[in-house]
Amino acid sequence: MARFTEIGTATIPGKGTRLRLLQRNDEFSIKIAGTTGELMNSRIHGSEDALATLACERIADQPAPRVLIGGLGMGFTLAAALAALGDDAQVTVAELVPEVEAWNRGPLGSAAGNPLNDPRAQVHIGDVAELLRNSDGEWDAILLDVDNGPEGLTRKENNWIYSPDGIAAAQKALRPDGILAYWSAGQEHSFTERLRRAGFSVEPVTVRALRPGKGARHVIWLAW
Repeated sequence: MARFTEIGTATIPGKGTRLRLLQRNDEFSIKIAGTTGELMNSRIHGSEDALATLACERIADQPAPRVLIGGLGMGFTLAAALAALGDDAQVTVAELVPEVEAWNRGPLGSAAGNPLNDPRAQVHIGDVAELLRNSDGEWDAILLDVDNGPEGLTRKENNWIYSPDGIAAAQKALRPDGILAYWSAGQEHSFTERLRRAGFSVEPVTVRALRPGKGARHVIWLAW
């Protein structure tokens, strides 16, 4: 079996954590340098797809829906959102690491079908927290997959997004009848209650990493 080859590196702003992009034939992997585990693999994206599908199906009938995605990753959430929405949609992806956008415009882009080539998609290089703080009733759906879940893994600043202040900012950024969705690698009941205390109706949905019935169990919170 062929081995993975490193084809790119990047440093996450703030903490200075280094990311590695690796390729083996048509398979891609993103890892944190100095660790053995993967952050992402191009063959395991069922829950990233579900994050977009579950949220966007609730706004598909809205005229010219505007969607904000926190975290580009390997592009699978963006691709699933574009597939679920009509031609009049606009999808903005906030990505903190400029190299991740470059990877998705290069060889990595083929993994998710090159969603950045879609004219409905645009990338904002910067922290999604900044967009949330500066938005007021702008988004029909906000999809957040910026770390491992409510307990940040790659960058402690990401914890703000899951805090009461971060939830309040996302709530303010939504249009009336908008939907807020969070991805997590695992269940955290306290986060469900945190969303409810903010005034949301909440549905935690367990999804599988590979496809229905296959792969690790991840959680998506839908809040409205």
